[in-house]
Amino acid sequence: MFEARLVQSAILKKVLDAIKDLLTEATFECSDSGIQVQAMDNAHVSLVSLNLRSDGFDKYRCDRNLSMGMSIACMSKILRCAGSEDTVTLRAVDNPENITFIFESPNKEKLAEYEMKLINMDQEHLATIKLAQTADADNEEEAVVVNMQEPVKLTFSCRYLNCFIKAGPLCAQVQLSMSNDVPLVCEYKIGDIGHIRYYLAPKIDDDEENDPFRFLNASFSV
Repeated sequence: MFEARLVQSAILKKVLDAIKDLLTEATFECSDSGIQVQAMDNAHVSLVSLNLRSDGFDKYRCDRNLSMGMSIACMSKILRCAGSEDTVTLRAVDNPENITFIFESPNKEKLAEYEMKLINMDQEHLATIKLAQTADADNEEEAVVVNMQEPVKLTFSCRYLNCFIKAGPLCAQVQLSMSNDVPLVCEYKIGDIGHIRYYLAPKIDDDEENDPFRFLNASFSV
């Protein structure tokens, strides 16, 4: 039996809005520690890593590890039926073929259930990459913190960067980690429940010179 309950469906809505332009479907790995998603976009240029800890949910139960393939577009459509203040519960049995979304209004007068068929996906759980990076300002919330160990110059596709900033409603701050010849890491905290990380491969010089749309790329120097 798997059951995860969030007091406000708005959190899950924002998470899906943050990944739906990069992923069409993904495997949600559920365990007693929480829910994880690690998936690459179709072009294999960026990777999305989502972690929602079990202790961040209002109620969480996972009797056995489950891997559930889900359509991100279908999930988004279902979540649109919930009010921002509604409670949302995800529920599935062992060896599930479907997952159930249950929405309940704050006054408990409205209850709705939606069932979504799961997708069979053959996808390995990817390892998490860690990079070290972290300025001072009068207002900590508006501070830009830079911790540089060596000069860095990288070029990235603006299309992907525009997708990453859609996670902005989840957190007022974003952490960027860069190192030469390795992917950019863009991390947003999700309150007390977890985080979402985007990994983006830099464009190499040869690709950039032959790219007719290179003016749509962004270069970063630190």
